[in-house]
Amino acid sequence: MDSHTKSKDSAVCHEICQSHKNKVIKFFCTNHEFLGCKDCIALNHRKCQIDHIEDKCAGIGDSEEYKTTLIELEQKIKAVDAVIKKATLQDKEVDSTYDHVIKEIVKFRKEINDRLDQLQKQILADAEKKKPEDKETVKKVLERCTDLSSDIKNFKSKLQENKTSQQDGQLYIMIKQAKSKLNMDDLKNAEECLEQTDTLCTFERNKELENILTTHNAFGMLKPFATPMTPGKKSVSVKLTDKGEINIKTQSDRNGCQITDCAELSSTKLLLADYNNCKLKVVDTQIKAVVEEKALNSAPWCIAVLPEDKIAVTVPDKKKILVMAIAGKFSIIRRIPVKGDCRGITYRQDHLYVLCLGSKCVLTVDTHGKVKNIISLKNEIFVNPYYVLLSEDARYFYISNQGSESVVVVTLQGDISAVYKHKDLSAPLGMMMLDDGSLLVCCYCNNTIHHTSGDLNEGQTILDSGLQNPWAIYYNHQDQEVYIGGYCNQLKIRKVASTV
Repeated sequence: MDSHTKSKDSAVCHEICQSHKNKVIKFFCTNHEFLGCKDCIALNHRKCQIDHIEDKCAGIGDSEEYKTTLIELEQKIKAVDAVIKKATLQDKEVDSTYDHVIKEIVKFRKEINDRLDQLQKQILADAEKKKPEDKETVKKVLERCTDLSSDIKNFKSKLQENKTSQQDGQLYIMIKQAKSKLNMDDLKNAEECLEQTDTLCTFERNKELENILTTHNAFGMLKPFATPMTPGKKSVSVKLTDKGEINIKTQSDRNGCQITDCAELSSTKLLLADYNNCKLKVVDTQIKAVVEEKALNSAPWCIAVLPEDKIAVTVPDKKKILVMAIAGKFSIIRRIPVKGDCRGITYRQDHLYVLCLGSKCVLTVDTHGKVKNIISLKNEIFVNPYYVLLSEDARYFYISNQGSESVVVVTLQGDISAVYKHKDLSAPLGMMMLDDGSLLVCCYCNNTIHHTSGDLNEGQTILDSGLQNPWAIYYNHQDQEVYIGGYCNQLKIRKVASTV
């Protein structure tokens, strides 16, 4: 009796109908998947297939429908959490993007002001230089005319004196001398000199600049940009074809070359970090030869090119960044100490971004060494993060990560946005970005180059021969050529071609 009573009580419904507040929900319309009271069914669902809940609910806690519903709810919770995480991330990105935009606007205005100040200074200097030159010309003309006037007045006076004193012989001589003086071109020359000197000038505005300033978007505009996380963004397939190689081993090298980074000094010159020989080497890509080298006290790892003919080089053994001038001979300007085994380095807008292997972080420092920010890489995904590549919009880092054999995208706030893994991605090291935003990654262990889309959704091996432990890679956008270095005495050259 108790069991029967409990079973009957468990089937009783207590949910109040939303349409009829004094009624309890007792029925379910299977046609319209509608829960309602007796009045709801009588008014709107007379012809439908109706389940009486008290008759149908027995044992539903053990049913497949119950289990499936729990699973679907759990999946929905995870989907909602994912959207919440994405929205939270985008909320942070709104702040960082706004800050970045403001900095860019202010920086651009400063660059314009500095350039206009420079141009103004230049034209003022031209004006200041012209003024004394013109005044000196006029002064010489005045002096010449003053002397000529004095001579003529002197002749006139002497002629009158000789006439009065009846000194005819002397008068004859003075007349001839005076006529000779009158025949001279002194006055004509002075007048021509004056005419040829543009002593008067005016300032003519640069019409192109004036027209630019009158246009609507003369200063610039805000526009959306494609981020590496844009859904559906795919890269164009590429192919690398052999274009030869450059011998980079020099007579003074004691060891085989180990190129850990490549950087562009000019359209025809590359700077290589030769870790094994503790050297920086300049390669001329036109004559295909090493044209300069700089021996260091310790092995260089990665290079960032700075403005005003300067570079920054990480030296892991010394836990330092060397800031060097490259004009003339390489010379060290500054040594920046780093707490950790510094590896990859990149530069953007007066800041260096340095990947530290031991402490697993990316340091943001200015070129004087002051730490501005620390981005932690404490996530378990990071085993041996070696190289860092900043996205074009400066909102993300691509980090090559040995050990977990992956490439990871991290925001400037330290959040992981994407992780790329592939069976062929073996010991990823140096990376570079193609024109479409996709990446080429050096795979050290299997001697390949891997190509992945900017959103890290897809990728494939595109070069698997002719390489020896590829480590560093550089892309010449103008010539669309890739230069690859590694544990090899040759710098490999490959032509980039798009494929359908």
